[in-house]
Amino acid sequence: MTVYESDLPGVGKKFEVDLNDGSRLVIVIHNTGKRELFRRPGPDADSEKLFELSDKLARQVGTIMEGAYFQPIRTGTIETVLDENSLIEWVKLTEDSPLSGRTLADAHVRQRTGASVIAIRRGDETITNPGGETKLRPEDTLIVLGTREECQDFAALVGDSG
Repeated sequence: MTVYESDLPGVGKKFEVDLNDGSRLVIVIHNTGKRELFRRPGPDADSEKLFELSDKLARQVGTIMEGAYFQPIRTGTIETVLDENSLIEWVKLTEDSPLSGRTLADAHVRQRTGASVIAIRRGDETITNPGGETKLRPEDTLIVLGTREECQDFAALVGDSG
């Protein structure tokens, strides 16, 4: 996938994304926050406006699209970038993970990696802001906050190779 970026003086930025069918998705982000989405069927064709979103709605849709609410394909890790220095990552514990069966306090996650476990998804339950006494179980999905390096260190500690 190729993404082209260009400045639109006095308007904002334009991003063009090559799609699998040879067309392009064109996204115009206005300085006001408004987003307009277009589809250009071919290189010489005019763009067709698909829809327009407010800044708030675009951010909500973007969060949904990136998979923060639902991941259709189960993987060991999922990440949400908050800014250039911080991200939230979802890491699933396996049966053979060195953290399985230990408490958060005993695992020393923050001291060893710098990442903080901010929630645990256990079946249909979410444990928010888990305390040190929280025992980790296989199949728990740990939601951690940290820099990319801290989250990578955390994944290595958990035994996730992805």
